[in-house]
Amino acid sequence: MILFINACVRRNSRTKRLADRLLASWGEPYTEVRLHELAFPVVDEAFLQRRDRLIAARSFDDPLFALARQFAAADGVVIAAPYWDLSFPAALKQYFEQINVLGVTFRYTPDGTPEGLCRAERLTYVTTAGGNFVPEDYGFGYVRALAQSFYGIADVRLLRAAGLDVVGADPEAILRAALRDLPG
Repeated sequence: MILFINACVRRNSRTKRLADRLLASWGEPYTEVRLHELAFPVVDEAFLQRRDRLIAARSFDDPLFALARQFAAADGVVIAAPYWDLSFPAALKQYFEQINVLGVTFRYTPDGTPEGLCRAERLTYVTTAGGNFVPEDYGFGYVRALAQSFYGIADVRLLRAAGLDVVGADPEAILRAALRDLPG
């Protein structure tokens, strides 16, 4: 099962268009998680205490870990996240806070190094930006570090289209060019 994590909120999102084309090119069924439709819990001390108790008891069937179980079981992952204000939408960070679960998506080796527990062999991060200033570390770099270092997903790819709102740019041509280079 392919897991599509959709952080796009605009009806005509260019990021979502790219992700839809990528998913269509894979030709596999997928499950979509629309982050703007989720009500993430407030991560406060009470939440962390409950979570720690459940992890210590290895009660991973608790609904609190449903997103983490879903992510860990996916065969492949596509994340669609527009580039906003030097990062991705806040909902994506909240999602990562929910799926980063010791014993479900990762564990620690005896020397304290994280080791991934996820099935996925590939994660593709899809993004678009109006401008051309898109430092890798402010979006994709973070996702790649989590995927490779915590979740055990070695093949992490980027599909991006930038400069879409630059005066004189042809956004449709930029999107077409990005699609020609779809990661397989």
